[in-house]
Parts: sequence; C-alpha cells; structure tokens
Amino acid sequence: MITPDDIQTSATARMRWVGSGAGADCAPGGFALVNDPSRPLVVDSWLMDDGRVRAWPAHLARFSSACARMTGLPAARCVAFMVASVRQLPATGRWFPRVELVMIDDRPRLQLWPRPAPARGEAVRLWISPTADQRVQPTVKGADLGYLAGLRQAAVRAGADETLLLSADGRVREGTTTSVLWWRGKTLCLPPDTPHLLPGVTRAAILGLAVTRGVRVQEEESRPRDLAGLEVWAVNALHGIRPVRGWVGASIDAGPSRRERRWNTLLRDQAIPPSECGTAAEAPVNRR
Repeated sequence: MITPDDIQTSATARMRWVGSGAGADCAPGGFALVNDPSRPLVVDSWLMDDGRVRAWPAHLARFSSACARMTGLPAARCVAFMVASVRQLPATGRWFPRVELVMIDDRPRLQLWPRPAPARGEAVRLWISPTADQRVQPTVKGADLGYLAGLRQAAVRAGADETLLLSADGRVREGTTTSVLWWRGKTLCLPPDTPHLLPGVTRAAILGLAVTRGVRVQEEESRPRDLAGLEVWAVNALHGIRPVRGWVGASIDAGPSRRERRWNTLLRDQAIPPSECGTAAEAPVNRR
C-alpha cells in the first residue's frame, strides 16, 4: 500500500503498474514509484472518502473503454490495474486519485497518481468562453488536458472557477471539468447527448436518481442566456453538485439553489467500497 511518505515524495510522483499476472514484470498488483509526469493519453479520477467510492463500475468502464480505443489495451488489463490501484490507497481519509494511460518507449503503460482530495467547493462561477469548444477528442477524458487546463486558467484570471464550453452556434455543452445541468420548474434539463460530450459519471448518477424518484428529465439545446434565473448545477466526481452562483462574460442572473443539498446527500449515499461493486469490464459506459 502507498504510504503518506510515498505521496509526499513529490507532487508529481506516480506509481507505475508493473504487475498484471502471467508474464508481467513482477507479482500482480505491483507498483513502482516514478517521478515522471509524462503526458497522459487517457485519465480518470474519483473521490475516495474513507474507502467508499460512488459509481465505481462506471469509472472502470469509462477508463477501460477509452484505453482500448486509444491503444487497443485490453479492457481486462485496465480493470485489473484500477482494482489494484484502489487497494494501494489508505482506507481512511479523502483521496482523489488519478489513473493514467501513458506511452513509455512506444508501449502503453498504466500508472496511478495518488492525490489527497482538496476541500469540496460549495458553489461555482462560470466564465463563458468567447471561443467555441475546440477539443479534438471530447469523449476521451485526458485527450485534451492541455487545452482544458488553459481554459480553466483563463477562467480564474477572469474571476471565475470554471469555463463553460459552447458549440460553434453558442449552445451549452459542459464545463472544463464539469457537466452542466439545470432545473426548469420541476424538470431536470441537460444538453443533448452528442459526440461532443464526455461520458460523465456523476451526471449519469444524477440522471439515475432522477429516474428512480420520478423526476422528469429533458434534453435542451440552450444558450447561456436561456439559463438566466434558473437553478444551474456544475457536477463532477470531486465536488458532487455545485450550484452556479455567478456568470462571468455575460449579463446573466444566477438563480437560487433549492435542491443542491438534498441531491448531494442522495449522491453521497451511493458511495460504497469498490470491493462491493464488482469489477465487470463489460459494464456499460454511462453518458453524461
């Protein structure tokens, strides 16, 4: 298991997986500490709070599917790596690990970046990007990390927390690190499911909750101004649901947040130890 000393060795320290069963470099589950922040092709992250994770099978499916698409890496190998990764993390405390697929000497390698979880954000201010979404592979988490990091820095400089990505005709897609949903009356709304959206695990979990609670869900082609005065959520694995409390780059009034606390509780109640979830590599990939 990774120790706090391992994590504190370097802010960029990774644990590269070198054990995968027969023919591997070492015993199954083996990791080697490396200080090599190679640019990843695929990443995934989840919140692990006292050993409990929300929607673990969906994280397994999203990462393994993306790795197979990018390099042909077998899904079963990716799943085995992720299972080994959670076993490396302490069973207490809040963690926000990142798994990565990188190319080393023209070979795909899998590695874990163990990270303590930052404090949970209570709300978010969205900066409306003046340019259209320019991601090359929006459905692969990690493929456009550099571009998205630059947009997030631009949002911070503008006095916001997150950049809202728009289509070429100005319609809402998602944030740089979040899915965006909103309430129109008693209806939970979201952008249409298109090849321009990342498969969002937290968004899928919220939609699942809506179905079980009999809440109407509706896809909408909306521009930012159409969301004025509405309860808008920016959601991801780290923070859960954060209400949008401000808009930067347009004169849009943020609506009140009436449902966020109750729905965040419902999300937190879904978290269980990964060992209780199963590890089926064929688990379906939920769309945001």
